[in-house]
Amino acid sequence: MVKKPSIVLADEPTGNLDTATGIQILEVLAARCRSLGAVLIMVSHASNTCRYADRIFNMVDGILIEDTPKERPVL
Repeated sequence: MVKKPSIVLADEPTGNLDTATGIQILEVLAARCRSLGAVLIMVSHASNTCRYADRIFNMVDGILIEDTPKERPVL
């Protein structure tokens, strides 16, 4: 993040963390990417990470089974 990347790849960024710490990490990561205007590509088995996504891809056995934009509430 120091060199202000345009793309950030995060493989299981909350793996082996307790829930509260995982949420803190995701909040900081998402906020930093927004401030940089960077794209965040994240791989996770934890379903609660989806709330940070604009688009969600689901794969099973290496096959893409779902590609959906996440619905955002109208403010």
